[in-house]
Amino acid sequence: MPPEGESSHPPVCDYEGSDYQASFWDQGGREYEDAVEAIALKRLLPKNGALLLEIGAGAGRNTLRYRGYDRIVLLDYSRTQLQAAQARLGNSQRYIYVAADVYKMPFVAGLFDAATMIRTLHHMADAPKALREIRTAMEPGGTFILEYANKRNFKAIVRYWLKRQTWNPFTREPIEFETLNFNFHPAAVRAWLEAADFVIQRQLTVSHFRIRTLKRLVPHRLLVAMDALMQPSGSFWQFTPSIFVKTQATGDSPVAAEGAFFRCPECGHELPLKADDYLDCAGCGRHWEVNDGIYDFKTPLNS
Repeated sequence: MPPEGESSHPPVCDYEGSDYQASFWDQGGREYEDAVEAIALKRLLPKNGALLLEIGAGAGRNTLRYRGYDRIVLLDYSRTQLQAAQARLGNSQRYIYVAADVYKMPFVAGLFDAATMIRTLHHMADAPKALREIRTAMEPGGTFILEYANKRNFKAIVRYWLKRQTWNPFTREPIEFETLNFNFHPAAVRAWLEAADFVIQRQLTVSHFRIRTLKRLVPHRLLVAMDALMQPSGSFWQFTPSIFVKTQATGDSPVAAEGAFFRCPECGHELPLKADDYLDCAGCGRHWEVNDGIYDFKTPLNS
């Protein structure tokens, strides 16, 4: 991780133009992973709320699972992923599509009463910075559900003991197994969450049986039921490849004023919510495009 106070911007993983939803989820043989993640989300997320931020929303795979929330902001760095989400979900006023960088999110402080980040932290080169930014966008008492890829999983431990991998799953530093693909140690993630003023309320272990042979031989419903039965073991130990954490935002932080929503990700000046073609920043003069219902904060029009 970059040193505390590092001024350089962390690299960002961009799924622009990717067929991730189709190739990985729809046709990738991951019905088991999708089903057990849905169970974990249902167990952890409050049944209803006002405004939820879905970080790394992609093509909207999980968005319909937040049915109890009045409005949902789908945030992703990829415009094409958000376009796919639009095609899936439509242009209802309930959904707000935002292309933006998680390290510089375009929201006023204390805006959201809930947030989720599923299968996204593993792309963060500076995970603590991302978590601090998320906390800033949340109101005190809000619920944040985080999923992360666990470095200390059973498969990694066995491979390490058999000398089939060189990196140690028990050390706390992240392991980058591919470019901008990280696995994290549970103790490190807990420390980052606490440092960002999140209090951990519950942990679930997920995808206990993420083994290709098992998924092929064991009936899908049985495998999902077995995983659901074992998820609460996350309160005691975490050795599965995927960990879900329910946290609550704490500390003395502001709550967004009524009607406030966007801020300029470059200068922090509050922006108007409604616009036909772009949002004008009175603070720094930048113009942020609104294109086919997607608020685009990746690159200003006048950069």
